[in-house]
Amino acid sequence: MQGFVRAKLHGIRVTGADLNYHGSITLDPEICRRAGLDPLEFVEIWNKNSGARISTYVLYGVAGARCCILNGAAARTCQVGDEVIIASTTFGTLDDVVATNPRVLTFGPGNEVAEELSYRVFRNERGEPDMTIESHGAAVPVTRLVG
Repeated sequence: MQGFVRAKLHGIRVTGADLNYHGSITLDPEICRRAGLDPLEFVEIWNKNSGARISTYVLYGVAGARCCILNGAAARTCQVGDEVIIASTTFGTLDDVVATNPRVLTFGPGNEVAEELSYRVFRNERGEPDMTIESHGAAVPVTRLVG
């Protein structure tokens, strides 16, 4: 079995940090549902400003608040305003990923969703793994992101 990205929030900004809370990351449930993140799901968090990398679990906060609040020990890894990447993992085979099309949301300065993408993994005509990144139904060449 391999680990694959299941859902990702890219560039969401930290809106709070509460060292004395009992732990986790509190996120807007509307954003979570749109990306496919479940309550209590473990996620990896990568701070784009500091490079800090942590693992914790998701708590749903107030719907519509666009919150991203690091709690407990995680509060020491981010400052309000930092951009973070939050990714969940699923385990399975490549064929399992082919069936899922993981969702990715990117964010503007007020934590509004700027773009909704999906990673579409498939087997090409030779049976080799391949992928595209789709935005609102239009395929985006992967080379745009790496070239």
